[in-house]
Amino acid sequence: MLDIEINKPTLLLVDDEPVNLRVLKQLLAADYQLIFAKSGEEALKLATSRQPNLILLDIMMPGMTGFDVCRHLKDEASTKHIPVIFVTALNDEHDEAEGFNVGAVDYITKPISSAIVKARVKTHLSLVQSDELLESRLQVVQRLGRAAEYKDNETGMHVMRMSHFSRVLALAYGLTEKQAEILLHAAPMHDIGKIGIADSIMLKPGKLTDEEFTTMKAHPEIGAEIIGDCGDSLLLKVAKSVSLTHHEKWDGTGYPNGLAGEDIPIEGRICAIADVFDALTSKRPYKEAWSIEKTVDFLQSQKGKHFEPKLVDLLIENLPQILEIKATFKDEE
Repeated sequence: MLDIEINKPTLLLVDDEPVNLRVLKQLLAADYQLIFAKSGEEALKLATSRQPNLILLDIMMPGMTGFDVCRHLKDEASTKHIPVIFVTALNDEHDEAEGFNVGAVDYITKPISSAIVKARVKTHLSLVQSDELLESRLQVVQRLGRAAEYKDNETGMHVMRMSHFSRVLALAYGLTEKQAEILLHAAPMHDIGKIGIADSIMLKPGKLTDEEFTTMKAHPEIGAEIIGDCGDSLLLKVAKSVSLTHHEKWDGTGYPNGLAGEDIPIEGRICAIADVFDALTSKRPYKEAWSIEKTVDFLQSQKGKHFEPKLVDLLIENLPQILEIKATFKDEE
């Protein structure tokens, strides 16, 4: 696979004036694959069929204007992700505002500067590549989370539920939308370390011996080792922290490091209660599902022991939303 040729990014250049297209071709042909359109209608067809990495779009064209084209592109699922840069003689502040309003990422006025055109194109292609890299990392995290399910009696729906519970609790706790979203995507990795535990222990139908439980308690550290060096990826850093700390307890009696109180990272504290709530209220081969009332009573009894008191209160306050998530991600019968 690595010997597959990596092609240059493709740019769609749209302008009804051939001379303008020639100028852009001279500036960009050495670094990019170029396709050309002389009308809005032609631009929409090429954007759909060729899926360019970026579009340079004139505004003042006969028939369909650049604004119209951009609206159509952003309304279609297959093209809404393609960044659009307007290249136009219109330099009024209102026109520029309208350009951003219809979904463009940038606005270059004519007569164009070659340095500005090259810089803007490079910048927005880099942003696209960053988004693609984040999406790739997210997919790896999700797939590793699914891999852990094959070593457990729990289900893929458990991972989905506890991840969404974690997001609800993160927002209720006061974390930002971005922080809550990262936790949503990192939480599926909480039990990745179970991959390193023998099947004879993981799939044992009865109660574990003390020796077997000691072995099982190694899975948070195994998970952290699997995730390894996270570099600059906040997503992987949070996933590693969740794996390592979701079995710590507020009173310091958890494992693997006996952390207590706020020494346990907030992501670990949130995932701990989300994980336990779903495990208790779900049917497993070795137990029946607990009622919501019984589970809430248990959580109340563990305030200041297993769980941070504030998180117990927040889960109960947000119980309608939690139960809605539970109903959405049901286990298969």
